[in-house]
Amino acid sequence: MTAPTSAGDRTPAVSVLVVDWNGGDLLLRCLQSVTEDAGRPGVPTTEVVVVDNASTDGAADRAQERFPGLIVLRQESNLGFAGGANAGIRAARGAVIVLVNNDAEVRGGFLEAVTAALDAPGNEDVAAVTGRVLLAGWYRPLPADAAPEEGLRGHDGSRWGRADERDPGARRLTNSTGNEMTRSGNGRDRDWLAPADQQPAGSQVFGFNGGCVALRRRALDDVGLFDDRLFMYFEDTELSWRLRRAGWRIMHEPGAVTVHQHAASSGTATAFFQVANARNRLVVSLGQAPWAVVLRGLARTGYRLLVGPHRGRTARAVLQALALVPWAVRRRRETDRRARLSRREVAGWLVAD
Repeated sequence: MTAPTSAGDRTPAVSVLVVDWNGGDLLLRCLQSVTEDAGRPGVPTTEVVVVDNASTDGAADRAQERFPGLIVLRQESNLGFAGGANAGIRAARGAVIVLVNNDAEVRGGFLEAVTAALDAPGNEDVAAVTGRVLLAGWYRPLPADAAPEEGLRGHDGSRWGRADERDPGARRLTNSTGNEMTRSGNGRDRDWLAPADQQPAGSQVFGFNGGCVALRRRALDDVGLFDDRLFMYFEDTELSWRLRRAGWRIMHEPGAVTVHQHAASSGTATAFFQVANARNRLVVSLGQAPWAVVLRGLARTGYRLLVGPHRGRTARAVLQALALVPWAVRRRRETDRRARLSRREVAGWLVAD
């Protein structure tokens, strides 16, 4: 293993943060890839930090033994991704903060590519560079008669199931090239399930993917960190709104690649995911989006309350969102007071559902 680039007691240029909660061997594989990449020629001086959210699996202890120089920040409770990332950002020393999911591995050249994009001439107003996230494994199109719950569904309605790489038609697929928000307030991955070799739509994106991004500390000093109240999901979309309103740009760098075990940490069918995702969609829209988006989101949620397959979970999400309404209204006013761009200008990045 190659240790992260270091220069004694000098302040590192880059801090790589990995937020972990019982990631087990996934965390170790993630850190192996990060430390190897940090040791490549051309990578700025780098520190690697794990924020351990009160895990019980001992993976952080094993990681500290295995990777010399690794910094582990142990939390007394599970702060979620938002709180864990904030703890890491406050403790980190780099002027650039790189976030990598604990269930992802970086490909060689990731750190050089994602940090070079921030330093490129003309990019002084770029707050975040989000990389290209590929889904781990191989996939094939599902037949029309496949069970509704089987596989993954694309934005275009296409459905994909796991495949062996030797299967005819097996393909590598994209997880994300950044974040989008729809006109009903739904957050989603740009280029979700697009072929891995397909060129993304453009180099500038609405929002960044919180598990594959380089953030400029100066931009975070300008608008603030993630909001702890969101815990998990939509925290990167909410921060992207604030960065955009403050006049910062967000870019995509296709050469900065990670490979992600999709939903390995929580699972998209769990009650936790569905409740937190629905709750945060509502409160982030109320806190940042135009009123038309808020109203469409409420209508969509009302429909799910009446006829949706998980009405109990939707009701829990609504009740939790109601408790956060005062926070969302305050956030909306705070963002307006500090904004350099109008809400309408930023909303031009919203896409159809």
